[in-house]
Amino acid sequence: MASESQTTIDHDTIRRWAEARGGKPSSVKSTAKGGDAGILRINFPGYSGEDTLEEISWDEFFAKFDETHLAFLYQEQTSSGEESRFFKIVNRDTADIDSSSHKNHDAAHAESKSSTHKVEAKTHKKEEKVHTSGAGKSAAAPSHEEKSHKHSHK
Repeated sequence: MASESQTTIDHDTIRRWAEARGGKPSSVKSTAKGGDAGILRINFPGYSGEDTLEEISWDEFFAKFDETHLAFLYQEQTSSGEESRFFKIVNRDTADIDSSSHKNHDAAHAESKSSTHKVEAKTHKKEEKVHTSGAGKSAAAPSHEEKSHKHSHK
């Protein structure tokens, strides 16, 4: 049981697991093109393949990870009880993901969307005040763009 693997999409879990083992977020050099991270890997210094990997930030790693719908399959310990460095980056759609991982990731994503929506709503209210204020002047009818902007925030 000690060598059982788990699968997650939770960024904090992945980062903690990798950093506890000295791993750094990386991409395969030959696959990175113009701002795209390419194929993702965790680089453990001293292991073969170091010359083919390029270190990237965790933000870049997780942006590509989520954009390409990936999941992280990993092992905490080997069957002999030693710390394991075994991992695979797999397709999220076919992975057996721990349900708590989904909840943590979905909650973080919802919180991010919620705060973005609140900022957009405040900005929109300020814009409405500017459009409707004016001493004795009637406000201009909202443009097509403004109408569609209002409907997108329901």
